[in-house]
Amino acid sequence: MELLEEETRIAMAKLTKNVFISHIHEDDAGLGQLKDLLAKNGMDIRDSSINSSNPNNAKSEDYIKNQILAPQIKWAGTLVVYVSPQTKNSEWVNWEIEYAAQQGKHIVGVWEQGAQECELPDALIEYGDAMVGWHGNSIVDAIVSRKDGWEKPDGSPTAAVSLKRHPC
Repeated sequence: MELLEEETRIAMAKLTKNVFISHIHEDDAGLGQLKDLLAKNGMDIRDSSINSSNPNNAKSEDYIKNQILAPQIKWAGTLVVYVSPQTKNSEWVNWEIEYAAQQGKHIVGVWEQGAQECELPDALIEYGDAMVGWHGNSIVDAIVSRKDGWEKPDGSPTAAVSLKRHPC
């Protein structure tokens, strides 16, 4: 009985956030691992991103951006960018980051599990609020705006980055 009460208390204490996880489709498997890591660290997320379990079958780039992605990003409070070595090459990821910045969204980069440092998408460098390693507490803190800084994949600090954007 005590165990059930403790599990109930923990479940009630969990923080729920609406996010859009910007990623390349080759990294779909990592999204589940990210959600599991966050859940273990007290955060449940509602993810509005497009992935293999929520596919987008549209063909028109304009339609995809304006009718599918834009509303999903607007709904989310935070844009999380799942960063792997191929992420920097994605025009879609850069567009999602730029659009989120235009909407005033909080933008958090997360290195994939086991990542080595790699090039980041240009838009993340320009508009990102935080870039964190694969550490649940750091990711949670960055999503809820308690952490505003840049880390290497191992969690150590990076060299200083340029000034953040300033909304007009």
